[in-house]
Amino acid sequence: MTSHKLSDITLYPIGYVREHLSSYYLLGNNFKININNLDSSELEIKTTIKKTIEQLNEIGGIPNFFGYQRFGTIRPITHLVGKAIIKDDFKKAILTYLVNCSELENPYSREARKDLARTQDFKKSLHKFPKQLRFERLILNHLSKKPNDFIGAFKRLPFKLQMLFIQAYQSYLYNLFLSKRIEQGFSFKKAIIGDFAVNIDRSGLPMPQTGKLVNIENIEKINKSIKLEKMCIALPLVGFKQGFSSGKIGEMQKNIFEIEGITPENFRVKIIPRISGRGNLRAINIPLKKFKLKKVFSESNRFKNRININFMLHKGSYATILLREILKPLDPVKAGF
Repeated sequence: MTSHKLSDITLYPIGYVREHLSSYYLLGNNFKININNLDSSELEIKTTIKKTIEQLNEIGGIPNFFGYQRFGTIRPITHLVGKAIIKDDFKKAILTYLVNCSELENPYSREARKDLARTQDFKKSLHKFPKQLRFERLILNHLSKKPNDFIGAFKRLPFKLQMLFIQAYQSYLYNLFLSKRIEQGFSFKKAIIGDFAVNIDRSGLPMPQTGKLVNIENIEKINKSIKLEKMCIALPLVGFKQGFSSGKIGEMQKNIFEIEGITPENFRVKIIPRISGRGNLRAINIPLKKFKLKKVFSESNRFKNRININFMLHKGSYATILLREILKPLDPVKAGF
């Protein structure tokens, strides 16, 4: 076995396995991240990061939000497309995907989107949209021939992208659930009646399929298991097979759905059943493993510093959420997290 180097990636052989490798066997990811152009002194940087990590460990880990990447870092619209789809409004879904623009995207792309929003001329826009917008061009190619067939245009997209829109909206709702739970002051380390709790396997990964509703009979046992890190609290990624939590937590979730004007059954997409969202459970916190502030470097500009941090997160969690806790960006979209 020899190592292989791709663009910006070097693969090193570890050994042989008998099973076909897949993400099922992934435990998590090790991150080595450089953060540049910091205004603070070395002492201030070390003090701030130490305090942040201590606070996160004290509350039980990092809030397990979905990161901006889930919704589109530069043009966060995937959840909006998903919402339109589950309401069977494919015209709105397609136009949202095509014309919603961002000041941060390529100016040619932005102008093409604005022009389409004004003219609704799909044939003209097919020639104006840059070639790198290949999914938009797939849609436009279909609509230039069948201008009212928005369902057919959506079906031109790859299946995984179709699914991503539904999942992005579920993720958006989950983030709202988690934000509300934090706002209300509920603990990461202590379940309340109505919460879901899931088992944690030997490797430390939550097991969504083991979800249990916390009630008066089992709350003491579940909280003991949470303290021993054998279970953790979870929130629903609501779908047509996964309902709300119960009690106070469930009422907050139902209120969010009322504001959004949807029900769990909406995630059963009857027009394209295979992209329907069944739903699942997701842990509310991420244990932070092996965090190290490796070095603080001085930049060529003596008023700036650069740091190197290493840490490990379980699969399905976003390193950018930890970076937000450390850096507190004023403009998350511009920062990318």
